Amino acid sequence: MLTRRDTLLSSLLGTGLLGLRALASGLPVSLLVNPRRALAAAACSGAGKAQYFIFNTSGAGDPINASVPGTYEDPNIVHSADPAMAPTPLSILGQPYTAAAPWASLPQAVLDRTCFWHTMTNTPVHPKEPDVLKLMGATTNGEMLPSLLAKQMAPCLGTIQAQPITVGATSPSEGLSFSGAALPIIPALALKATLTSPTSPITDLQPLRDQTLGQLYDLYRNGATPAQRNYIDAMVTSQAQVRHINQTLLDALTSIKDNTAASQILAAVTLLQMNVTPVVAVHIPFGGDNHRDVGLAAETSQTVDGVATIASLMQQLAAAGLTDKVTFVSLNVFGRTIGPGNTDGRQHNPNHQVSITIGKPYKGGVIGGVTPVQGDYGALAIDSKSGAGKAGADIDAGSTLGTFGKTLLAGAGVDSGVIDANIQIGQVLAPALA
Repeated sequence: MLTRRDTLLSSLLGTGLLGLRALASGLPVSLLVNPRRALAAAACSGAGKAQYFIFNTSGAGDPINASVPGTYEDPNIVHSADPAMAPTPLSILGQPYTAAAPWASLPQAVLDRTCFWHTMTNTPVHPKEPDVLKLMGATTNGEMLPSLLAKQMAPCLGTIQAQPITVGATSPSEGLSFSGAALPIIPALALKATLTSPTSPITDLQPLRDQTLGQLYDLYRNGATPAQRNYIDAMVTSQAQVRHINQTLLDALTSIKDNTAASQILAAVTLLQMNVTPVVAVHIPFGGDNHRDVGLAAETSQTVDGVATIASLMQQLAAAGLTDKVTFVSLNVFGRTIGPGNTDGRQHNPNHQVSITIGKPYKGGVIGGVTPVQGDYGALAIDSKSGAGKAGADIDAGSTLGTFGKTLLAGAGVDSGVIDANIQIGQVLAPALA
């Protein structure tokens, strides 16, 4: 009988030895399955811009939108009064803004790559999280944005699998799908147990690497063009790299003690270093479903911890040499109400949600803004030439979600024709691209 560990290992690396062989050798599964076809399709026009993504998403509708730049100009907007969340000046690429103190604590190099997107998801319903990840009907065939990113990035990055991996979902609504099929949720502790077990085949990849290359390397090189040979050479994992997987990366996983955000980040960075997937989904709490949050205490503590988790992620990426190769993204089902009367909790806000990008391809700053809507606040339309929020601008609030998705793809090198074919609403926002 298959054990749970066997099932999870299959979910991570595929059935049989293909995933393990890909991990050991560095060669994509597609190359192991059909060398000639894979070599014919090896070219990737956007390879230089391709990114891994750590995708933070919450079906709780966290109040990220209550503490970020763009919400401090209007004195009627309610922020936490806790000194830990005091309005604090910060700069992004030399432009001054005000935000809650935790955001200002990020290193300047991180802030200069941080972009706060004021968008509208147009739903106040928790179970609509999958629909928001599908950009509320804007994606072709109902593909989720994390999966769309993964599909486009996998060929360029040569990952073991194209499917994203979810390590942080706290509810079924946060689970991802890929081409319509639901993907398993693999919490950080389960990932640790699967990959670091003494009986796991991943703990000794050296013999499998040598066997795989010994059997197939000549076949890959013979008859290949110089460009294809360079592609293969760039993919092949050295013996030193295999030892690094066996020792350093698996040792890092053994330090996981729980499924907290910090553990999810460690698991996500390790999966990217192992080149398992282009996209890892996590859940970093930023206040949760805080209807009855007296004094906004939970919002305060979780925002402080959440920003600290992001800072830790950036440190880990820098230590792994991945600062320019990984983009952090957030997208929640909705934001929270931020108008008067929200001092002891916040309600669902279908009109305003804040997404965040932190990565080399994306220009730091603030996209869009807020305006009074239906007794509270909602996202403004966005001016496509400047990225500023402006009433009556050419990107209406209902198109901001599609614009966010299209711009993510464009920054990662995806062709404009492919972008338009996969997302039907919005436009690539040039001012948000570095």
